[in-house]
This record gives sequence, C-alpha cells and structure tokens, in this order.
Amino acid sequence: MMRQAGRYLPQYRRVRAGVDFLTLCRTPSLAAEVTLQPVDELGVDAAVIFSDILVVLEAMGLPIEFPEQGGPKLARTVSSPGAVEELHIAEPEKQLSYVGEAISLCVEQLRGRGVPVLGFAGAPFTLACYAIEGKTSRDFTAARQFFYQYPEVGTQLLEKIGESVALHLEMQVRAGAAAVQVFESWGGLLGQSFYRERVLPVMRQVIARVQSLGVPVIFYLNGSVQHLESMAGSGADVLSVDWRLPLREVRERVGTEVSLQGNLDPVALHSTPDAIAQQVREMFSGLDMRGIVGNLGHGIGSETPVENARAFVKAVQGYRA
Repeated sequence: MMRQAGRYLPQYRRVRAGVDFLTLCRTPSLAAEVTLQPVDELGVDAAVIFSDILVVLEAMGLPIEFPEQGGPKLARTVSSPGAVEELHIAEPEKQLSYVGEAISLCVEQLRGRGVPVLGFAGAPFTLACYAIEGKTSRDFTAARQFFYQYPEVGTQLLEKIGESVALHLEMQVRAGAAAVQVFESWGGLLGQSFYRERVLPVMRQVIARVQSLGVPVIFYLNGSVQHLESMAGSGADVLSVDWRLPLREVRERVGTEVSLQGNLDPVALHSTPDAIAQQVREMFSGLDMRGIVGNLGHGIGSETPVENARAFVKAVQGYRA
C-alpha cells in the first residue's frame, strides 16, 4: 500500500514519538524499522522504504521543515528564473545516502523471506510545484503560472529536478531496491496536452534511466483520468492509478502491454472487513489478473483501523490465490 508505514500503526507512532519526522527519515536504522512494521503486522507482499519525496529538493539546495501542523515548508523557493539557475543537481550518494542505507538494512533483514524492498521518489513536476510555492497547496496556482510565464525556464527546472530524481532512484536500486515508484501527486492539476507536451518528456527520461538498471518502474499519477494515455506512453512497467475510474476501464484505455496497480479508495478501509473484501472483488471484477498489483488509489489514511488494513491485504491475497 502507499504510505503503508505510517500513523495508523501504533508501532509507528511509538517510534515517531521519540524523534521528529526528518530525523526518522535520516536515521537508517529507524527508517528500516518502520519500513518493516507493515510486513510483520499486515503481511504485505513488499516493503516500501520509509522516506519522503521532498528530500530530493533538500539535496538540491532547498532546505525543508516538517512542522507538526500544516504540512512541509521550504526555507526558500525557486519562484524566479534566477533562482532556477542557482539550483544544483543533487548528489544522492553523498546527500541522500541515508535512504540507500535504510534500503540495504531492509534487504538484509528480509533475506530469505521472499519480500522485496521498493524505493520511490517524487516526479519532476510534483517536486517543481513544491519548489516554486514553498509549501503544499490545494491547486498550486503560483507554480502553474510560473510554467506559463517562463516556459523555457520551467523546462529547465523540470530537467534539473528530473536529473536529480533519476540519480536518487538509481542510488536506491544499487542499494537493493527491487523496483521503484515515481509519484506524480499533482499532475492531475494539468490539462492533457500541457502534461503530454511539457511534462511527459522528462518523465520518460527518468523512467528509461532507471529501467536501464534492470528493475521495473511504477508510475503513479493522482487525478489520472485525463492522463491515462500519457501514462501509458511514459514507458513505465506499471501504471498506478487513483480510485476514480474502475481498473477494467483503465485497462480498456491503456491496452494490455502495461501492468496496472490500484486502486481502492483509501476511505473504503473505514468500512467493515466483509465490505472491504466485497469491494476488492468488485475492483478486480472482469479483469485478466495477469499484470495486476492490488493497492490503494492513494495513501492510507492516518485514522484507518489496523484490522481493516489487514483485511484489505488478506482480501487481495485471497483473491490472488
């Protein structure tokens, strides 16, 4: 599941009570500990490394803070062409080595259990939104304006971030990640043609770079309805989609050459175990199950009952069996 290590787990909250969020991300032993909690507690089929998409921006020269309330904040932004020029390419082997170390620890501790470790990073456009606005936003109006006002500089920004993201993912693969996922959390704010013409070329480059190392790439885009064909053209091995469209309709639009991941509405985990099992059956109904990865359509909510998260995992695994 996306965000499968998180506040809905009592074990996570106990670890988190002793450290702030960034310290947890930057301490390999602790990051590995919370990464493995859902494997032991829920029986998921893969361990998703605990980290955050914004660490790449910090490595590029944009310090971040995670206050207890209100979401992440960047100490400075790239809201002008000159600021984009000053932004440097990340050096993950030096600046983000803690992520690789956490992955290696997880791989070692999972040895013999048949559970792979997955890495991840934010997509270039999504990271550019945070870099320009300096915080989270409902619609990232300032970021979108920037791309229209400075089209060439906007492309330069995407390319710089894309290079940093590719290097970060490559480092994770070398550390032992069996696959990686790229999160386009805010791509749904863009029109179809803008995304295809301005954003997708950089995504293709990132995906191809990682695939050259021999691992699959999962591409998630929140608000994906208008972008499914662009996603299919990204070269990704797996398309992870939100809950707004049934998987069988997604399959009809993107064809059979790419695998699909998804896509239960995370809020559905607030129903009963029996209802969750029924929704899993409906989610997979009418599908050829080859190339299907059961998952949520967005991150698991912090108030989700643990027993319901466990019920979802068991329902997917039972359907598979």
